[in-house]
Amino acid sequence: MREKVKAAAAALGLDVEIKTLDRPTRTVPEAAAALGVEPGQIAKSLVFLADGEPIVIVASGAHRVDVDQLALACDCAVIDKASPDDVRASTGFPVGGVPPFGHGLPVMLDEALLEYDVVYAAGGDGNTLLAIDPRKLAEATSARLVKVAELTA
Repeated sequence: MREKVKAAAAALGLDVEIKTLDRPTRTVPEAAAALGVEPGQIAKSLVFLADGEPIVIVASGAHRVDVDQLALACDCAVIDKASPDDVRASTGFPVGGVPPFGHGLPVMLDEALLEYDVVYAAGGDGNTLLAIDPRKLAEATSARLVKVAELTA
C-alpha cells in the first residue's frame, strides 16, 4: 500500500514524507501521540456516501464532521458514513488507512487544516502516515475547501 500511495503522490506532483511506525495509528490520539503533534494536525480521511456516491472528507483530527453541514456543502439530500466494506470497495484502502489521494474520489478539505504548515494523513494502512502541506494537498487534489466540521470538546 505504501508504494501505491507514494506513486499517487508523485503522479500529483506532491513531495510527501512517508513514515511507517512500529505501532498502529488508526485513531487520531494514536497518531498524534506517535508523532508528538497536536490532534488538529492529524488529517483524517473519512468516506461518506452523498446520495449514495462516495466522497472523501479530509478533516482535522480536532474536529468532528457535521453531517448536516456536509449535506449542504454537497448539495445532496442524504449523507451516510460509509461502512468499512464501502470504504475498502470505493478507495482500495482499509478504514484508518485511507490517504487523502490515490483513490479517484472527489475530495473536500476541512478549512481548519489550513491553520497548520504540515499535517499528517494516513498513508495506506494503520501504521503509515504521510506529512504534507495542506495547501499543496488541496491544490493537487482539486479539493473543495469547506467548513463542515466542529471542534470536539
